[in-house]
Amino acid sequence: MLKSLLAASVLVAVTGCATASQSSSNEQETQYQASEKAIDLAHEYLLIDTHIDVPYRIRDKWDDVSVATEDGDFDYPRAVEGGLDAPFMSIYIPASYEESGGSIQLAHELIDGMEALVARAPDKFAMAYSTEDIRENKEKGLMSIALGMENGTPIEGELDNLHMFYERGIRYITLAHSLSNHISDSSYDIRRKWNGLSPFGKKLVKEMNKVGVMVDVSHISDEAFYQAVEISDVPVIASHSSLRKYTPGFERNMSDDMLKALAENEGVIQINFGSSFLAKQANRYRDMMKKRINAVKEQFGEDSEEAKRRIAEIEANNPYPYATLETVLDHIDHVKELIGVEHIGIGSDYDGVGDSLPVGLKDVSDYPNLVQGLLDRGYSEKEIQMILGENLMRVWKSVEDYAEAH
Repeated sequence: MLKSLLAASVLVAVTGCATASQSSSNEQETQYQASEKAIDLAHEYLLIDTHIDVPYRIRDKWDDVSVATEDGDFDYPRAVEGGLDAPFMSIYIPASYEESGGSIQLAHELIDGMEALVARAPDKFAMAYSTEDIRENKEKGLMSIALGMENGTPIEGELDNLHMFYERGIRYITLAHSLSNHISDSSYDIRRKWNGLSPFGKKLVKEMNKVGVMVDVSHISDEAFYQAVEISDVPVIASHSSLRKYTPGFERNMSDDMLKALAENEGVIQINFGSSFLAKQANRYRDMMKKRINAVKEQFGEDSEEAKRRIAEIEANNPYPYATLETVLDHIDHVKELIGVEHIGIGSDYDGVGDSLPVGLKDVSDYPNLVQGLLDRGYSEKEIQMILGENLMRVWKSVEDYAEAH
């Protein structure tokens, strides 16, 4: 998840640019029209998205997502339209809480918010704490609310806290976020405090296996990733990552060698939909625009009329380069060709990447477009079923079974 660290900064740094390009992308949206078959498959098969940022979104600005909302990428009516059965709601803890404290309190508040959502709309939602809950809720016509913790800071160096958050419903933990913490180095942090996982982080991975919490390797450094897959006795997940092949130098994504290690571990990569995760041009856009705008400010003065005029021209002539549905399919194709379709899932990062979502996948109503794209590229219905949710369920069940045996 980029959060304000990346996605929102695009909007802040180049105000006005996203609005213009959004309108152009909306015009392109008509290119994507899912067939009845694609819509039917999206609703028939179990559809799990392992990373949706509703909890932090509605903490910042409360919205009742049990009904249609004007803002955001998720609400119940759109999710039903898209066929979504089980969103993993992200219990996101900003990296700053590692130093400031208060992370446990924030985590409890965000979990409370999801439990309150279910309590307000028990005819629509149900909490899901196991693979069995997911399947039973689908049979009942209820949307499962599962929980993943993004950033392990609330563990605060105590394994007892892992057990506590398991009891509260957390079923995966992203070990770090945008800065290194007491568990792991971060892919975004140039400092390598631990050269991978900390000594406590290594103990935590083992304990997560025993408790039944999936190890999420998104956001962590390459060294931490390799250590995690070596230490873990069960498959791991990358809850919302894409491929470095298409974003060279972007450590937050996974390299081909990492994908091969993930396959040996029998894990899954849940493809992120944010354009900066999908395409080189979008990935480098923010830094490119910042350099050009700063150069103008230095030359003409930050508040001068000439600087404002030139910056407006730069923004108008360089709209945000949204990825498209085809870009997402390219990532999926590459994973399939390299390590097999059994290692692919969906981790959209809806409500977490700001206005950077690809054309054709703008919100949770658009999953049928993805299904249509997979059909068009020759994926079988069985393969589509695996990508939509069964691959993730395989990993989760493996984690449950290991924990039960230990």
